[in-house]
Amino acid sequence: MMRALSTAATGMQAQQLNVDTIANNLANVNTAAFKKTSVRFQDLLYQDLRPAGDPARLGPPSELAIGHGTKLAATERAFQQGTTEQTDNPLNLAIEGDGFFQVRRTDGTIGYTRDGAFFVSADGMLVNSDGLYVEPAIQVPDDARQLFISQDGLVSVNFIDSNDTEDIGQIELVRFLNPAGLSALGRNQYQQTPASGAPIAGTPGSAGIGGVLQGFLEGSNVEVVDEMVSLITAQRAYEINSKAIQTADSMLSQATQLVR
Repeated sequence: MMRALSTAATGMQAQQLNVDTIANNLANVNTAAFKKTSVRFQDLLYQDLRPAGDPARLGPPSELAIGHGTKLAATERAFQQGTTEQTDNPLNLAIEGDGFFQVRRTDGTIGYTRDGAFFVSADGMLVNSDGLYVEPAIQVPDDARQLFISQDGLVSVNFIDSNDTEDIGQIELVRFLNPAGLSALGRNQYQQTPASGAPIAGTPGSAGIGGVLQGFLEGSNVEVVDEMVSLITAQRAYEINSKAIQTADSMLSQATQLVR
Protein backbone atom coordinates (compact mmCIF):
# COMPACT_ATOMS: atom_id res chain seq x y z
CA MET A 1 0.00 0.00 0.00
CA MET A 2 1.26 3.46 -0.78
CA ARG A 3 2.53 5.38 2.22
CA ALA A 4 0.51 8.40 1.10
CA LEU A 5 -2.78 6.69 1.98
CA SER A 6 -2.00 6.29 5.68
CA THR A 7 -0.18 9.63 5.84
CA ALA A 8 -3.12 11.56 4.41
CA ALA A 9 -5.49 9.62 6.68
CA THR A 10 -3.66 10.96 9.75
CA GLY A 11 -4.16 14.47 8.38
CA MET A 12 -7.89 13.89 7.97
CA GLN A 13 -8.18 12.52 11.51
CA ALA A 14 -6.24 15.48 12.90
CA GLN A 15 -8.49 17.98 11.13
CA GLN A 16 -11.59 16.18 12.40
CA LEU A 17 -10.34 16.73 15.95
CA ASN A 18 -9.51 20.32 15.06
CA VAL A 19 -13.07 20.92 13.85
CA ASP A 20 -14.44 19.26 17.01
CA THR A 21 -12.44 21.72 19.11
CA ILE A 22 -13.58 24.73 17.09
CA ALA A 23 -17.20 23.56 17.31
CA ASN A 24 -16.93 23.37 21.09
CA ASN A 25 -15.57 26.92 21.20
CA LEU A 26 -18.44 28.22 19.09
CA ALA A 27 -21.02 26.28 21.12
CA ASN A 28 -19.80 28.05 24.27
CA VAL A 29 -19.60 31.57 22.87
CA ASN A 30 -22.27 32.68 25.39
CA THR A 31 -21.03 30.58 28.32
CA ALA A 32 -19.94 32.73 31.26
CA ALA A 33 -16.15 32.85 31.70
CA PHE A 34 -15.58 30.11 29.08
CA LYS A 35 -11.99 29.89 27.86
CA LYS A 36 -11.40 28.87 24.26
CA THR A 37 -9.23 25.89 23.34
CA SER A 38 -6.82 25.48 20.44
CA VAL A 39 -5.08 22.35 19.18
CA ARG A 40 -1.39 21.72 18.67
CA PHE A 41 -0.07 19.21 16.13
CA GLN A 42 3.18 17.27 15.80
CA ASP A 43 4.65 15.44 12.84
CA LEU A 44 5.09 11.68 13.16
CA LEU A 45 8.25 9.60 12.83
CA TYR A 46 10.32 9.77 9.66
CA GLN A 47 11.69 6.87 7.67
CA ASP A 48 15.33 7.57 6.79
CA LEU A 49 16.04 6.38 3.26
CA ARG A 50 19.49 7.96 3.17
CA PRO A 51 21.41 9.58 6.04
CA ALA A 52 23.05 12.95 5.62
CA GLY A 53 26.79 13.53 5.57
CA ASP A 54 28.26 10.01 5.29
CA PRO A 55 31.99 10.75 5.70
CA ALA A 56 33.05 7.47 3.98
CA ARG A 57 31.40 8.51 0.71
CA LEU A 58 31.48 12.29 1.11
CA GLY A 59 27.72 11.98 1.25
CA PRO A 60 25.07 14.61 0.60
CA PRO A 61 24.60 17.47 3.05
CA SER A 62 20.95 16.61 3.64
CA GLU A 63 19.09 13.43 4.45
CA LEU A 64 16.47 11.66 2.40
CA ALA A 65 13.53 11.00 4.75
CA ILE A 66 9.81 10.41 4.32
CA GLY A 67 7.32 11.49 6.97
CA HIS A 68 4.34 9.48 8.17
CA GLY A 69 1.82 12.24 8.82
CA THR A 70 0.65 14.17 11.83
CA LYS A 71 -0.91 13.69 15.24
CA LEU A 72 -2.69 15.83 17.81
CA ALA A 73 -0.10 16.75 20.46
CA ALA A 74 -2.18 18.80 22.89
CA THR A 75 -5.21 20.98 23.39
CA GLU A 76 -4.26 24.32 24.90
CA ARG A 77 -6.73 26.49 26.80
CA ALA A 78 -6.28 30.25 26.51
CA PHE A 79 -7.01 32.11 29.75
CA GLN A 80 -7.10 35.62 28.34
CA GLN A 81 -9.69 37.89 29.93
CA GLY A 82 -13.18 37.65 28.46
CA THR A 83 -15.49 40.59 27.94
CA THR A 84 -16.97 42.00 31.14
CA GLU A 85 -20.72 42.52 31.13
CA GLN A 86 -22.64 44.63 33.64
CA THR A 87 -25.60 42.84 35.25
CA ASP A 88 -26.30 45.06 38.30
CA ASN A 89 -26.88 41.87 40.30
CA PRO A 90 -24.97 42.28 43.59
CA LEU A 91 -24.29 38.52 43.66
CA ASN A 92 -22.51 38.58 40.29
CA LEU A 93 -18.74 38.94 40.44
CA ALA A 94 -16.17 39.26 37.67
CA ILE A 95 -12.44 38.77 38.17
CA GLU A 96 -10.45 41.59 36.60
CA GLY A 97 -7.08 39.96 36.01
CA ASP A 98 -5.61 36.62 37.05
CA GLY A 99 -7.32 34.26 39.48
CA PHE A 100 -10.10 31.77 40.16
CA PHE A 101 -12.96 31.47 42.64
CA GLN A 102 -13.02 28.34 44.78
CA VAL A 103 -16.07 26.11 45.28
CA ARG A 104 -16.31 22.99 47.40
CA ARG A 105 -17.51 20.09 45.29
CA THR A 106 -19.80 17.30 46.51
CA ASP A 107 -16.85 14.91 46.95
CA GLY A 108 -15.09 17.39 49.24
CA THR A 109 -12.48 18.51 46.73
CA ILE A 110 -12.03 22.10 45.59
CA GLY A 111 -13.09 23.18 42.12
CA TYR A 112 -11.82 26.37 40.51
CA THR A 113 -13.91 28.65 38.33
CA ARG A 114 -14.03 32.14 36.88
CA ASP A 115 -17.81 32.04 36.66
CA GLY A 116 -18.90 34.50 39.32
CA ALA A 117 -22.69 34.01 39.09
CA PHE A 118 -23.46 33.36 42.75
CA PHE A 119 -26.66 32.92 44.76
CA VAL A 120 -27.75 32.77 48.38
CA SER A 121 -29.03 29.31 49.33
CA ALA A 122 -31.96 28.55 51.65
CA ASP A 123 -29.55 28.30 54.59
CA GLY A 124 -28.00 31.68 53.76
CA MET A 125 -24.76 30.34 52.26
CA LEU A 126 -23.13 31.88 49.20
CA VAL A 127 -23.24 29.21 46.44
CA ASN A 128 -22.74 28.89 42.69
CA SER A 129 -25.41 27.88 40.17
CA ASP A 130 -24.89 24.18 41.05
CA GLY A 131 -25.44 24.85 44.77
CA LEU A 132 -21.76 24.37 45.66
CA TYR A 133 -20.50 26.44 48.56
CA VAL A 134 -18.03 29.20 47.86
CA GLU A 135 -14.76 28.54 49.69
CA PRO A 136 -14.08 30.00 52.27
CA ALA A 137 -17.74 29.72 53.28
CA ILE A 138 -19.73 32.95 53.55
CA GLN A 139 -23.12 33.07 55.27
CA VAL A 140 -25.49 35.96 54.72
CA PRO A 141 -27.64 36.89 57.76
CA ASP A 142 -31.41 36.47 57.44
CA ASP A 143 -32.04 40.13 58.20
CA ALA A 144 -29.52 41.45 55.67
CA ARG A 145 -30.91 44.12 53.37
CA GLN A 146 -28.02 44.78 50.98
CA LEU A 147 -24.79 42.98 50.25
CA PHE A 148 -21.58 44.76 49.29
CA ILE A 149 -18.38 43.24 47.94
CA SER A 150 -15.32 45.46 47.55
CA GLN A 151 -12.62 45.07 44.91
CA ASP A 152 -10.40 43.37 47.49
CA GLY A 153 -13.14 40.80 48.18
CA LEU A 154 -14.40 42.04 51.55
CA VAL A 155 -18.07 41.06 51.96
CA SER A 156 -20.32 43.25 54.10
CA VAL A 157 -24.05 43.78 54.60
CA ASN A 158 -26.40 46.29 56.12
CA PHE A 159 -29.59 45.32 57.87
CA ILE A 160 -33.31 45.90 57.50
CA ASP A 161 -33.79 47.61 60.86
CA SER A 162 -30.64 49.76 60.81
CA ASN A 163 -28.10 51.38 58.54
CA ASP A 164 -25.17 49.72 60.28
CA THR A 165 -22.74 47.80 58.05
CA GLU A 166 -21.13 44.58 59.18
CA ASP A 167 -18.34 42.56 57.58
CA ILE A 168 -19.40 38.92 57.17
CA GLY A 169 -16.58 37.34 55.16
CA GLN A 170 -13.76 37.56 52.65
CA ILE A 171 -13.68 36.34 49.07
CA GLU A 172 -10.42 34.48 48.49
CA LEU A 173 -9.02 33.82 45.03
CA VAL A 174 -6.24 31.54 43.82
CA ARG A 175 -3.91 31.63 40.87
CA PHE A 176 -1.71 28.99 39.22
CA LEU A 177 1.75 29.22 37.71
CA ASN A 178 0.47 27.20 34.73
CA PRO A 179 -3.30 27.62 34.42
CA ALA A 180 -3.18 25.86 31.02
CA GLY A 181 -2.35 22.70 32.98
CA LEU A 182 -5.72 22.71 34.78
CA SER A 183 -8.13 19.91 33.92
CA ALA A 184 -11.57 20.98 32.71
CA LEU A 185 -14.42 19.30 34.63
CA GLY A 186 -17.33 20.88 32.80
CA ARG A 187 -19.90 23.10 34.54
CA ASN A 188 -17.38 25.98 34.23
CA GLN A 189 -15.04 24.28 36.70
CA TYR A 190 -11.43 23.15 36.67
CA GLN A 191 -9.35 20.97 38.95
CA GLN A 192 -5.72 21.08 39.93
CA THR A 193 -3.25 18.75 38.22
CA PRO A 194 0.50 18.17 38.63
CA ALA A 195 1.01 20.23 35.46
CA SER A 196 -0.85 23.27 36.84
CA GLY A 197 1.09 23.36 40.10
CA ALA A 198 -0.34 24.08 43.52
CA PRO A 199 -2.86 26.92 43.94
CA ILE A 200 -1.48 30.20 45.26
CA ALA A 201 -4.16 31.75 47.46
CA GLY A 202 -4.62 35.40 48.30
CA THR A 203 -7.07 38.23 48.60
CA PRO A 204 -8.17 39.94 45.37
CA GLY A 205 -5.75 42.60 44.25
CA SER A 206 -2.72 41.10 46.02
CA ALA A 207 0.14 38.76 45.06
CA GLY A 208 -0.55 39.00 41.35
CA ILE A 209 -4.24 38.13 41.78
CA GLY A 210 -6.87 40.24 40.05
CA GLY A 211 -9.56 42.27 41.75
CA VAL A 212 -13.29 41.53 41.77
CA LEU A 213 -16.06 43.67 40.30
CA GLN A 214 -19.50 43.46 41.90
CA GLY A 215 -22.45 43.53 39.56
CA PHE A 216 -20.50 42.23 36.57
CA LEU A 217 -19.93 38.86 34.88
CA GLU A 218 -17.05 37.77 32.69
CA GLY A 219 -18.13 36.47 29.30
CA SER A 220 -16.49 33.99 26.97
CA ASN A 221 -13.19 34.91 25.34
CA VAL A 222 -14.22 33.20 22.07
CA GLU A 223 -13.92 35.45 19.00
CA VAL A 224 -16.50 34.19 16.52
CA VAL A 225 -14.75 35.63 13.46
CA ASP A 226 -11.42 34.01 14.41
CA GLU A 227 -13.12 30.66 14.98
CA MET A 228 -14.92 30.83 11.64
CA VAL A 229 -11.62 31.52 9.85
CA SER A 230 -10.04 28.57 11.68
CA LEU A 231 -13.03 26.42 10.71
CA ILE A 232 -12.61 27.28 7.02
CA THR A 233 -8.87 26.57 7.23
CA ALA A 234 -9.50 23.19 8.87
CA GLN A 235 -12.09 22.31 6.23
CA ARG A 236 -9.68 23.15 3.40
CA ALA A 237 -6.90 21.12 5.04
CA TYR A 238 -9.30 18.18 5.33
CA GLU A 239 -10.21 18.49 1.65
CA ILE A 240 -6.54 18.60 0.64
CA ASN A 241 -5.78 15.42 2.58
CA SER A 242 -8.84 13.79 1.05
CA LYS A 243 -7.54 14.77 -2.39
CA ALA A 244 -4.19 13.18 -1.54
CA ILE A 245 -5.96 9.89 -0.76
CA GLN A 246 -7.86 10.07 -4.07
CA THR A 247 -4.61 10.72 -5.95
CA ALA A 248 -2.83 7.80 -4.25
CA ASP A 249 -5.80 5.55 -5.00
CA SER A 250 -5.74 6.62 -8.66
CA MET A 251 -2.02 5.85 -8.88
CA LEU A 252 -2.56 2.39 -7.37
CA SER A 253 -5.40 1.77 -9.79
CA GLN A 254 -3.20 2.65 -12.74
CA ALA A 255 -0.39 0.44 -11.44
CA THR A 256 -2.70 -2.58 -11.20
CA GLN A 257 -3.77 -2.07 -14.81
CA LEU A 258 -0.27 -2.20 -16.24
CA VAL A 259 0.13 -4.91 -18.90
CA ARG A 260 3.47 -6.22 -20.14
